[in-house]
Order: sequence, then structure tokens, then C-alpha cells
Amino acid sequence: MACTTILAGKKATFDGSCMIARNDDNANGKFAVKKYCVVLPEDQPRTYTSVISHVTIDLPDNPMAYTAVPNVNPKLQGIWAASGINAANVAMTATETITSNVRVLGADPLVEYVPAKDGKPEQPGGIGEEDLLVLTLPYIHSAREGVRRLGALHEQFGTYEMNGIAFCDADEVWFFESVGGHHWIASRLPDNCYAVLPNSFSEDSFDLNDALTRQENFMCSSDMRTFIEENHLALTDGGLFNPRLAFGSHTDADHVYNTPRMWYGQRYFNPTTVKWDGPDAQFTPRSDDMPWCRKPERLITVDDIKYVLSSNYQGTPYDPYTKSPQAGIYRPIGINRTAFVSIAQVNGALPEGYRAIEWIAFASNVYNCVIPQFTNVLTAPKYLSGTTMDVTTGNLYWDNRLISALADPYHADCIVDVERYQQSLGAVSRQLVNEAIAKAADVIDIHAYLADVNQKIADVASVQTQQLLDTVLRTSTMEMTNSYQCSDQ
Repeated sequence: MACTTILAGKKATFDGSCMIARNDDNANGKFAVKKYCVVLPEDQPRTYTSVISHVTIDLPDNPMAYTAVPNVNPKLQGIWAASGINAANVAMTATETITSNVRVLGADPLVEYVPAKDGKPEQPGGIGEEDLLVLTLPYIHSAREGVRRLGALHEQFGTYEMNGIAFCDADEVWFFESVGGHHWIASRLPDNCYAVLPNSFSEDSFDLNDALTRQENFMCSSDMRTFIEENHLALTDGGLFNPRLAFGSHTDADHVYNTPRMWYGQRYFNPTTVKWDGPDAQFTPRSDDMPWCRKPERLITVDDIKYVLSSNYQGTPYDPYTKSPQAGIYRPIGINRTAFVSIAQVNGALPEGYRAIEWIAFASNVYNCVIPQFTNVLTAPKYLSGTTMDVTTGNLYWDNRLISALADPYHADCIVDVERYQQSLGAVSRQLVNEAIAKAADVIDIHAYLADVNQKIADVASVQTQQLLDTVLRTSTMEMTNSYQCSDQ
């Protein structure tokens, strides 16, 4: 999937939360119909079979409840649970599809499914984006444990694609990147930093000694040093190992599809740290050497993360909604084929019963508003979980999809109403969250209490989102090509 990920450490955020966020973007011309739900232990499979690769994996018998954003119809391409937070307040988002090079893939080929042919039985493939959340999130009690479990799965079963996966708990944020068919590395994000990650191999500095011994800030496959040395993958002479150079791609396509997204995100969070624009810019949208992470110039909010994940390069010559000669030359962050956005927020300053919130919206981020949901619940509101395969209204997925498609052709006419909606719904949602946190310490049944708060937020979202749909529909209808001002009324 062509996604964008943002990570933020607890000392980089406004309230001390660890945050991981991702736009889950569909492949061009495809739209996965999504819902937000809670998966209870009794609903978690004990034996899992991948639809795409046909691999079968036995799972532990002690899963925790977790939230997920799966496909509504898993028979098409599988579950694709994508993003969630479990009952231990550990968040995971999977995956950021990443690129590699022929030297890596020649040394450790991807494990692809081979169908039965000429009397030979099928050969199952490895694991991939379809599978990773279901195989990992229900069984981990920390971000580190998530890295270790996922790493073990990669080593045992292999993978048929290169992916980046984020984990966080109340204290740490980790980013995992697969390397070829069976290898992997993972880095702990410094607490005072953030990272904006497009569809390319991102980590640019890696301490192999730490990864293979103390594992304070790095982890990797146990044979990683040997793998690098035997296949001559290191491209630097001395100093810390640079995995981006060794494992990543360095193509012209990266400069229009990937590096511009990292450039815009770092430009937003660090507007004055370096010079981003003009002929003497230190970094441009085509720079390959931007750092994996930075310390932001100010503390980061949920709204900042949503803004960057909604970006169409506004404020630059590359904004497709302008008439600039350079408009639309780079792949936007907030693209038309986004399936959903998830922002996981885990705040260690709050009690365990209500420290985790997942912010959810569907379709193009330019026109939606993230809805907060406490994750320590046993059910999700129908407005978020009741998505149908048929196009309809009355659920957040299709309301968001319809608003996006109707508003985009008339962006200048609709965007003011969209921004008013985002401001209004965002304010009311946060008010309800703040009130809930203030009262939660005295609650006996925290699951029921938080589910009630989630329902109130969903009810407000339903009313305001459908009001926006009505407004956008009227605006777009009045702008139809066959309109005519003279009437008989």
C-alpha cells in the first residue's frame, strides 16, 4: 500500500503521549472498503490462513482485545486489519510499503506464493500487510515485544513484500523495516523526535553493535552483520551503518513519489531549522539525504499530524489546487485514494484504563475530520463499524468518500465549509474527551463508560458529517456544467 507514516516521541508531543499515525492508501484505481471495530479474544482466530499467500500459522491461545480497521469483505483480499491498539495499550500500524534494491533482493529473495501446477502442490508464500496486525498486536505487551514477535515471524515464515511497521506504548516508539525475504531491522525513535516516512527505506543510521547485544535503541535479525558482510551491502566506509544506502532504492521515481513527502513534513515541523525553499535550499523535494528523524521546533499535536497527513503541498508551488506551472508534479500526502487515517495516542500520564485513544477518519484527508475513540472498550459505534459494501450514507466511511468525491472538483467553493466542519467537530470531540478523562477516575465499569463516550462522539460526528455532505452536494450540484441561471420561479 502506498502510505505515509508519522511517528512522534513522548518528549516531542504536547501532552507527553507517544503517537504513531498512518495514511492507509489504496493502490491506484482500487478502493478497499473499511470499517473501525473492536476484535474480542473470542473472535481472534487460533489458526490463521492468509488469503494472498496461503500460508497457515497457528496462533497463541491467549489473545487480547484490540481495535482494528479491517476490510469489510475479507474474502476479497483478506482481513488487512491495518492499525489498532490492544488491551495492554500497545499500538501498531502496518504497513508502510517500502522500496529496496536488487542487491538485497538477490541476496534474500522475497517469499512469494507459487500456485499448484503440473501436478506439483502449491508453495505458500510468506506473510505480508494483509496479515501482520492480526498475527502480532493481540499478543504483545510493549512496543519492544511487538518488534521481537514480528521479527521472529519474518525469520520463520518470510515475507513477500518490503514493509515498514510502527509500534508504540506509553514510553517508546519503534519502527520496524523488513530487509529482503527474511531479514529485518528496527530503531527506537528518540523521545524528543518525530519522523515523517514515505514509501521508501527510511532509517539512515544504525548501531549494529547495540542491535546485536544490549538492544537499547536498535534491534535486528540475529545474522544481520553476516548478511551485510557476505553480500557486500554496506556502502559507507566506517562510522555507523547506513541502512537507507544499503537496503533502500535510489531511483528517479523516489524523487516524485517519496522524498517530497518527507520534505514537506520536515518543512512543516522544522520551518526555520534549515532552508527548505529557493535556489540555495539545503533540502529540496528531491533530496535523498534528509535525516530519518528530527527534533521539532515546537511540541507536536494530533492536529499537526493530521494536517501533514492531509497535505497537498499547500503553501508551495506544487499544490495541485493552484495554477502554478509546477502544480501536481509530486505525489500528495493527502491523496485521493486514502482508505483511512489512524492516529494512535498513548499517554503514560493517564491511568492505564483510559490512556489510549485512536483517531480515525476515512477517504481523502483534505475533506475529513479525525474522530477520537477510547480503545479500552468492548464494542465500537455503528457509525464507524457498520460500513456496508454498498454505497450508502449513514456511516463514516461512505459519508467521507462521498464528500471527498463531490468536493474535490469544486475545491475552492467547498473548502470553506469543510474547514468549518473540521473546526466544529474537532472542538466538540475534544471537549467530550476532556470531560471523559476528568470523570473517569470515579467510574466503576470503565469499558461501558468509555463506550458511552465513544458513542456520543460518533453521534455528533454523524450529524455534522451528514450536514457537510448535504452542503457539499448542494454546492457541487449548483456548479454542474448544465446549470442555467434563469428559472421560472
